[in-house]
Amino acid sequence: MNTDSRDRLSDGRRAMAHLIHVWHERNGWSHKVLPALAECLDLGRVHNSQISNLRNGKLSSPGPEVFLALAQANALLYQGIEPFKNHLSQAHPELLKVLLDSAIPIETDEGKPIGAGELLEIFVGLAPLPSAFDWFIEESEATALSTALADFFCKGQSWRQCREEVLAAYPVRKLSRRERFAEVMSGLKDYTAVELDGELLDLYITYKNLGIDNKNRIDGFLKDLRTRSSILN
Repeated sequence: MNTDSRDRLSDGRRAMAHLIHVWHERNGWSHKVLPALAECLDLGRVHNSQISNLRNGKLSSPGPEVFLALAQANALLYQGIEPFKNHLSQAHPELLKVLLDSAIPIETDEGKPIGAGELLEIFVGLAPLPSAFDWFIEESEATALSTALADFFCKGQSWRQCREEVLAAYPVRKLSRRERFAEVMSGLKDYTAVELDGELLDLYITYKNLGIDNKNRIDGFLKDLRTRSSILN
């Protein structure tokens, strides 16, 4: 295998790890959710350890059944959980509770559920991530980006002055995430890089809801955030 092929495979593995990581972070899932869903609805076999290792970039050669199970689970989430809600309530009520709280699928840039072939192409480095997932935040910049976020959203006001407006613009309803967001906005805590990866889509929606820039795409938002963090630091 030549160097270019090895680099492409390495990049693909990292991209897949990022995709699985952000998907879980956005939903607040543990690595047990997708295997439980696949088993409960007979979507294929995928183990907890495989999800964990995919998320950490440590699964070097997953079989096709892994991508098939993930794609089938994603397709069902894209359609909505109503068709299998009753089945889950009887067979796996704890899983239903998790999915009722958050069940966001992975969509392609065309707004369709990502399929098994597309997941495989990402894993081997033949296809890019969907643009809504195509970012990488390093731990070294997390604190500065957290400071920039608070400055951006509060527009120079104290948290006491802008709290209601900013919280109303933040689209997440899960209490633990809203509390974390408020702590970062008030300067009490910072996001980690892991948290920022998972929060970025909803932070981008907050940015748009606040009317800061309704034309910017998510990559432009992250670029603006990095520029502001460099100015502040």
